[in-house]
Amino acid sequence: MRRPFRAAPAPVKDGPRANRDIRGVRDVQLIDDTGANRGVVSFFEALKIAEDAGLDLVEIAPNSVPPVCKILDYGRFRFLEQKKASEARKKQRTIEIKEIKLRPGIDKHDYDVKMKAMHGFFEEGDKVKVTLRFRGREMAHQDLGVKVLERVKADTVDVAKVESDWQLEGRQMVMVLAPR
Repeated sequence: MRRPFRAAPAPVKDGPRANRDIRGVRDVQLIDDTGANRGVVSFFEALKIAEDAGLDLVEIAPNSVPPVCKILDYGRFRFLEQKKASEARKKQRTIEIKEIKLRPGIDKHDYDVKMKAMHGFFEEGDKVKVTLRFRGREMAHQDLGVKVLERVKADTVDVAKVESDWQLEGRQMVMVLAPR
């Protein structure tokens, strides 16, 4: 049995509606190309004013009663919106989680090197996951690991805050620090 032909759904346009795409509206609040408020005008009159000016009628606030429409160059409007969105994307920054691995018997110099790296991560605005791994019989001396993590917490108190305090996960203790 043959299936009936179904037309593809109409493509949904992103962004505001313009000109004849504005449907189901009798009256609109019109703002002309100079930015002056013309008040409530019939839709077809607003469309005629826009065409006479050689510009487009763009729906700015579709949910208000009556909807607010503005006379402007739609191509330029879209270009400026895209430019604004790309500028916003440039300025945003994703926060990464960097990991520092320690051992319970870490030596002073090794500890200082790890702390220097950690401070660098905080300056860049990244979070730091401090992992302290136990091997073999070190599991019997977890108190040494707790002391190391408490020391890390005390040394970073001015540049970072504890997001999640240390917790034991199998053979390792994990603590997450976030920049202030």
